[in-house]
Amino acid sequence: MSASEVGGIKVVLTSPRVAPGLLARATWQALEAADEIAASGGPDRPDVQAVIGSGLPVTQVEGDATAAWTWLTAAARTGRQAVWLTADDGDPALRHLIADARIRDPQAPYDVEILHGSHDVPGARLIDLVRVMDRLRRNCPWDQEQTHESLAKYLLEETYETLEAIDTGDAEHLREELGDLLLQVAFHSRIAEDRVTGDDDAEGGGFTIDDVAAGIVEKLIRRHPHLFGSVDAADAAAVEANWEAIKATEKQRTSVLEGIPLALPALALADKVLGRAAKVLPADTEQLAEPEPVDETERVGQQLLAIVREARASGVDAEQALRTTIQHLTTEIRAAEGS
Repeated sequence: MSASEVGGIKVVLTSPRVAPGLLARATWQALEAADEIAASGGPDRPDVQAVIGSGLPVTQVEGDATAAWTWLTAAARTGRQAVWLTADDGDPALRHLIADARIRDPQAPYDVEILHGSHDVPGARLIDLVRVMDRLRRNCPWDQEQTHESLAKYLLEETYETLEAIDTGDAEHLREELGDLLLQVAFHSRIAEDRVTGDDDAEGGGFTIDDVAAGIVEKLIRRHPHLFGSVDAADAAAVEANWEAIKATEKQRTSVLEGIPLALPALALADKVLGRAAKVLPADTEQLAEPEPVDETERVGQQLLAIVREARASGVDAEQALRTTIQHLTTEIRAAEGS
């Protein structure tokens, strides 16, 4: 066999998170120059359809990795250029066979090349989450039964567990808890999607995870005109002022207290109320007459409110300050228990 007759095998790895036709230029060149293109898994695979749609025939090879390798080597040994389109998982068994074969027979009369046809972009694994969540919702009995209401407690729990991870300063713990929190967003969005597709008997109120993402993207762009528009913002204070001004035009409220979730922890709730109060009350709210406390509960409550007011004036998050102090206390308690 002459040098010009040496066959070749090219194995194309692609990302299932990238549109099937968005292949690297070198990959399309390899496909167009190939004598044979093959894949397994049926002709309905999106990547196979993209190649067929470009006018290139794709042979379906049935069987396992051994069958695929046998087909490829048969083509290459006769001097043909063969391209294999891997499945979503990259056909690891086939690539293992290729590596073993090259070690056993390094002088084989054909070339083998792995081509990376497409690569994940940042955020691509979120597509995996959407796909897995869809499968769980369709096939898992427990996931099928869940509602926004039944999941509410888990959302609350995961939020507090994320806060705890932040307090510990453990990056790996935080990564895990953020994943659990992200799951709640994906789960609630998937439940709402049933109302869009008609899989749920409830009417209205439907949306998809894309609607959720689109909404926050549009909000971020809208409220950052210094980046996406022509507004100037010299510092963080100006950015925050722009944000609040834009927010005020978007949300026409009959009261400054609208939108404050009363289920917030008490210190965080006090901070939110005081922040809104500053928009309608005199700047020096300390001058406002406070009712005489009728019992110890009211007296302590007024003292706590005064502390939150003092914290705001100092630029301190009262809720986080108390959490940090409690964390230090628990460390001392554990140290005392171990001594």
